[in-house]
Amino acid sequence: MKASRSPARLRPYGTVAQKGAAAWRAGFAIAAMGILSACEQNTFVQPPPPKVDVAVPVQRSFTRYLEATGNTAAFKNVDLVARVQGFLQSINYKDGAYVKEGTSLFTIEPDTYKLKLEQAQAAETGSQASLRQAEADFKRQQELVQRQAVSQATLDTSTANRDNAQANLLQAQVNTKIAAVNYGYTNVTAPFDGVVSAHLVSIGELVGASSPTQLATIVALEPIYVNFNVNEQDVLRIRAEARRRGLTPDDLRQLPVEVGLQTETGFPHKGKLDYAAATLNQATGTLPVRGVLPNSDRALLPGFFVRVRVPVDEVQNALFVPDVALGADQAGRYLLVVNGENIVEQRKVRVGPLEDGLRVIEEGLKADDRVVTAGLLRAIPGQKVDPQLKKIEAQPAAAK
Repeated sequence: MKASRSPARLRPYGTVAQKGAAAWRAGFAIAAMGILSACEQNTFVQPPPPKVDVAVPVQRSFTRYLEATGNTAAFKNVDLVARVQGFLQSINYKDGAYVKEGTSLFTIEPDTYKLKLEQAQAAETGSQASLRQAEADFKRQQELVQRQAVSQATLDTSTANRDNAQANLLQAQVNTKIAAVNYGYTNVTAPFDGVVSAHLVSIGELVGASSPTQLATIVALEPIYVNFNVNEQDVLRIRAEARRRGLTPDDLRQLPVEVGLQTETGFPHKGKLDYAAATLNQATGTLPVRGVLPNSDRALLPGFFVRVRVPVDEVQNALFVPDVALGADQAGRYLLVVNGENIVEQRKVRVGPLEDGLRVIEEGLKADDRVVTAGLLRAIPGQKVDPQLKKIEAQPAAAK
């Protein structure tokens, strides 16, 4: 019968085997980690710098404008009133019609005033006859006095009668002119070429009874005014530029004015400056200015809200970049520029007007700088990039 192995004799063997297996597993794990680490180090490759489009600024001249908003106003605007009393006899135009100067518009009971004119003319004729008689008597009395046939008192009476006849004639002539003027007022005519508004009175209505009665309004549409205001800073800048160029106030009044409506692109209506106030409005700090424009097609009506610009200066070799290349933060506008080492820099700039989709850079940019124009999200200041040189092209101007 075989003796059985005692558990006490087997325990040492099992313990050694377990320790060996644990050591083998730990060594395998360490080796695996080393292998993996070596693999990672060998396979890692630095990514290439991101590609961005860059371009050098476009150089060209541009005109610096003073831009403002304003309103159009009629060149002439007159209320037609009844200057004599009477019943309105006729209305001789259609409401809203364009009429020429001198066109008859209203007739106010002319018969009464025509009779008064004839009465005044008859009185003037009588005064003329009285004066002729007085002058003849005066000459006759002069001759008789020289022959001592009549007394000096008789001549004095004749002289007074002659002078009184002359005064009566002058008064009669004045009365005739007044009657003629009043008779002319019965025919209300257009004082200038223009459009007449709807009539405000009806035929048969008594007008001019106690005060002048407004009958209608006539408006001249050609040419037309545009009124706008210039702030104090712009006034100072324009005056300084005028002194530099040796311009006189008369020269400034010849500056062109360009106007555009809200629905128009650009500034298609051209004119010139007509007036500038002598003083600034202290309440608003602005200078009232007026331009005058031809309006033969009547595209502009009084009261329109318009955009106005006036050329102030011609700038040579200005720098232009695409407007989309500009960024903004709390410090203002900036551009991303790639330096000689292909590292992105953030450059603070002062911008000017927009022309054909390109923005004028007035300060902060050099002519040979490479400006990031596309891939702006990949261009991080301080990071290296792969610049792809492109050419800036003008874009169609958007409506302003």
